[in-house]
Amino acid sequence: MCCDDLVCARCASPVAEGRCPACRAARAEFHRQSGGFTLSPQLVAVLLLVLTALALVAAHQVQ
Repeated sequence: MCCDDLVCARCASPVAEGRCPACRAARAEFHRQSGGFTLSPQLVAVLLLVLTALALVAAHQVQ
């Protein structure tokens, strides 16, 4: 999710536009929090599939 999807409760405009002080503060806080490394659900699913495939290959080679 990004601030484009949020609507300000104070002025009822998109937070991304920053029309009022509340919008600007919320936008700044949102961008400050989302600066770190995050895993999307799709990336987690792909990682699980790769790890499962590697485990199956390793189990097949042991036998």
